[in-house]
Amino acid sequence: MNIQGQAALVTGGASGLGEATARELARLGARVAVLDVNLAQAEKVAADIGGVACQCDITQTDSLQAALAKAAERHGPARILMNIAGIGTAKRIVQKDGSPAPLEEFARVVNINLVGTYNASRLFAAECAKLAPLEDGERGVMLFTASVAAFDGQVGQQAYSASKGGLVGMTLPMARDLAQHGIRVCTIAPGLFATPLMKQLPEPVQQSLAASIPFPQRLGKPEEFAQLACHIVGNTHLNGEVIRLDGALRMAPR
Repeated sequence: MNIQGQAALVTGGASGLGEATARELARLGARVAVLDVNLAQAEKVAADIGGVACQCDITQTDSLQAALAKAAERHGPARILMNIAGIGTAKRIVQKDGSPAPLEEFARVVNINLVGTYNASRLFAAECAKLAPLEDGERGVMLFTASVAAFDGQVGQQAYSASKGGLVGMTLPMARDLAQHGIRVCTIAPGLFATPLMKQLPEPVQQSLAASIPFPQRLGKPEEFAQLACHIVGNTHLNGEVIRLDGALRMAPR
């Protein structure tokens, strides 16, 4: 699909990987809607790229439908959905005081990362399937954002790994399901990236994490994720793929 002139939706588009993707889509000529719970930051990004800011909670259908309607009113029907909204957490199953990890925290992460992505995807797909097909019969494309933690989760990442593993597992069946409508589905599983969440860690910790990658020995740049995401949109042959972007060369098992 040629990105130029297409309407695109980016969940979590106000910061980090989502912001970088929104900016890259706009640079390539897309009309971008920045969907995020943080309206002020979404408005800032949207103003920079000539897009529209839509505040929403992807786990709440009414909120999401209102955001999609606002985006469609401004830009027309969307053919591109970048699912990038998500959160992380680290909780040992048995806490230091001997208590069990809070179930509510596990449910919150899975609800946002997995259920929220499915919610946005189903609403987008239902509208996209109504559009006239483009070249090769394609109507649209959507991206999931998983994580290397889906395959190689660390201590305390049970909720995060489960949610991201769910996205990996959902990729192929959704791609097969939506093939009849000409809607492609792919997933990127990034590793250690210089996102706002990562930058909250002490500098020595960031340097140690970067050093675990033989080459290049640095954290991934959000724009590198964005470039891959936009390449997937432009490469119609990519469908049902899960692409790792994690500097998979590692010094030793972690």
